[in-house]
Amino acid sequence: MSHYHAVVWIDHAEARVQEFSGAVTERKHVRNQHRRHLHHKSGVIGSGKACPDLAFLKDVAANLMDAGEILVLGPGNAKLDLLRYLHTHLPALEAKVVGIETADHPTDAQVVAHARAYFAAADRMLPRT
Repeated sequence: MSHYHAVVWIDHAEARVQEFSGAVTERKHVRNQHRRHLHHKSGVIGSGKACPDLAFLKDVAANLMDAGEILVLGPGNAKLDLLRYLHTHLPALEAKVVGIETADHPTDAQVVAHARAYFAAADRMLPRT
C-alpha cells in the first residue's frame, strides 16, 4: 500500500517506520541484526563508538521508498546517520525528508500523533493555488 507521509523513529538498535494517509497507518519494524555495543576504555585509541551499520540503514531506506514526505525522529545520532546514508546512496529519497527532530522513546501512537501534527503544520505553510 502506498502512503504519502512517513515517519521513522530510529536509534542504533531498531527503526519503526510508520506510513500514513488519512486514517490508515501501516507500521514496519526494522531491527539492527549486527549491532555491537562498544565502551570506551581508558588508554585505547578511538572513540569507542560503533560505525554506522550500512546494512541496517539500507533496510530502513527500503521501507521508506514509497513515501512522498518523510519525518525522521530519534534520540541520538542514528537519525543523522540515516540522513548521511540517504545523501550518499539515495539522494532522491533524501529529497523527500522534510524534517528531522529529536525524540526520546515515544510509543507508536505518540510518533504518529507527532507526525500528523508536523505534516498538518507544514501543509498549512505551503502556498495556496
